[in-house]
Amino acid sequence: MATSEVTYLGNLRTSNKHLTSGSVILTDAPTDNQGEGLHFSPTDLLSTSLAACMITIMGITARNKNIELGEVEASVTKEMTSNPRRVTTIQIHLKFPDKKYTPQEQDTLKLAAIHCPVAKSLHPDIIQDLKFEFTV
Repeated sequence: MATSEVTYLGNLRTSNKHLTSGSVILTDAPTDNQGEGLHFSPTDLLSTSLAACMITIMGITARNKNIELGEVEASVTKEMTSNPRRVTTIQIHLKFPDKKYTPQEQDTLKLAAIHCPVAKSLHPDIIQDLKFEFTV
C-alpha cells in the first residue's frame, strides 16, 4: 500500500498527502533555488524528519524504560552545497525539559536518538551534528 501521494501544483510547489491520515504538507522550492519559500522545502522536510524521528524513538524508548521524557524540543539547521546541490550537514540541538535525568537515562536517550530509522537511512556523507542539552 502506498504511503503518500505527491501532486505538482505548479510554481515549484507540491502537495503531499499522507494516505492513512489525510494530512497534507505543502512544499516549495527555497528562495535560493528559484522558489517562493512559503512552505518547507523538500530538504527542510528531510532535515526536520531526522529530528522528529529522533524524538519519536526517544519517546518509545522512554515509555519502554519508564523514563519521564517530558517536552523535548529540537532546533534544526541544514547546510547545503552545490555541484551537486545537496544537504551536507544537519545540525540538531535537542533541549530536554527542566528535569534531572540520571547519566544512564541520558545515555539511553542519546543512543535511541542516534539509532533512529531516519538517521540510519541518510547517506553517510551527510554530517549529523547533534547537541543534547540536559539540565544539570
